[in-house]
Amino acid sequence: MAIAKAERLMNLALCLLGTRRPLSKRELRESIEAYLEAGNDDSFNRMFERDKDDLRELGLVIETVENLEGEVGYLARRDSNRLPPITLDAEEAAALGLAAKVWQQARLAGAASGALQKLRAAGLPEDVDPYEAHGALEPRIPVHEAAFEPLMLACRDRRPVLFDYRKASAVHPEPRHVEPWALECWRGHWYLAGWDRDRGAERVFRLSRITGRVRSRGTGFTAPVPDVVTVRETVAGWAGEIADRSALIRLRSGAGYPLRAKAVGVRELGDGWDELEIPYGHGLDAWLVEFGPDVVVLEPAELRADVVDRLRAVAMG
Repeated sequence: MAIAKAERLMNLALCLLGTRRPLSKRELRESIEAYLEAGNDDSFNRMFERDKDDLRELGLVIETVENLEGEVGYLARRDSNRLPPITLDAEEAAALGLAAKVWQQARLAGAASGALQKLRAAGLPEDVDPYEAHGALEPRIPVHEAAFEPLMLACRDRRPVLFDYRKASAVHPEPRHVEPWALECWRGHWYLAGWDRDRGAERVFRLSRITGRVRSRGTGFTAPVPDVVTVRETVAGWAGEIADRSALIRLRSGAGYPLRAKAVGVRELGDGWDELEIPYGHGLDAWLVEFGPDVVVLEPAELRADVVDRLRAVAMG
């Protein structure tokens, strides 16, 4: 199905780019085999409108022209769809090469390699090697979650998805119907931002908490996509990094080094325990639970109650 649609889009693009005059729907239908096999007029019209929108989303400038008889025609002028010459200096080429080497995932590595080959053909300086070593440290963005690739494609194609998601405070996963906007890596973890249809609100999901397979659900978004998706800021707020108050905890000596790195104050209590003052924000309770018996919340009371509730939920299975 994906190959058939890609071929149909390519044929439509070639027809629109190859004509010197606007072509009507009837002429386009007679020129493209897939449209001839569409069956009735309604099926063809729906298919043509989707294809036209997809080409425009991919960047093709399609003009709609009405002739003297009132018939609507379509064409894509070559001068409107011609990219300017691409010129890259040595520093820009090196930056692109470094970005291409970041990805370990085979699918993305192939796409990055192909893009660099096209840039080379378009005028990348011959004396610049984009794959040249850039120092002793080799940058990598690891992707271990199986949900990454289907979500990446869904973000690109603006396609709603359905997956099972287990919240940090829950024992069992629950289905989430999401319009995916963007993927972003923060502190070694991948997060998806999108519109949760069931809750009618923006949500951010950690990919490691997605269980099972990511399934596509229909086409088209019901909510507008924001110009800027603040994934990192949202996650940082949940992690307690955006906070205007403090919490007091007791931490076992020699444990909880991430907590110690965030502490604004540390005091030795003796008997193998220390007292730490750490920033307090939304989501801190879920983080503290990860340290198990090595952490005891002293104050505030609401944070202590949240941590106790989470521990009880885990203990109950």
